Amino acid sequence: MSIAESLLPEFDHETATTRLLLERVPESKTSWKPHDKSRSLGQLAMHIATIPQWTPVTLTQTEFDTNPPGGRAYGPPAFESLEHMLSTYDSGVVAARALLTATTDGEFMVPWTLKRSGHTLFSMPRAGVFRTFIMNHAVHHRGQLTVYLRQCDVTLPSIYGPTADTE
Repeated sequence: MSIAESLLPEFDHETATTRLLLERVPESKTSWKPHDKSRSLGQLAMHIATIPQWTPVTLTQTEFDTNPPGGRAYGPPAFESLEHMLSTYDSGVVAARALLTATTDGEFMVPWTLKRSGHTLFSMPRAGVFRTFIMNHAVHHRGQLTVYLRQCDVTLPSIYGPTADTE
């Protein structure tokens, strides 16, 4: 079994589950924050929606600098609407899945580095980066999103089993 074949079932399950949560983001509450230091609901949802778009950067390049010296810093897109966010997510997932299936085991083992302002934050094979920087990262923020949605009285779907709303 190839690396891609081993990742696809998890990728499909996690992206479908994430979409169920993103669909429930109430546009009327996207400016809500649980704390002054926190992202708003809209910012968090849009961040999650853009994570699949990092797949081409991860699987076709060997490094990414979030704030390259002499270059333009990465800035996440702003939440515009539920429809735009879901469209962003869906197109990112489709493109990520296609690239994932086309990536060879050899390409997955190429070292990849994340930098900020020219300084290395971490370096590991692309397979590890895809698992941590994309999949685990999305699941981590999805967990945050469930707390935000609960605080906004939004019914939560089953994720890894029933929620208080689905029992």
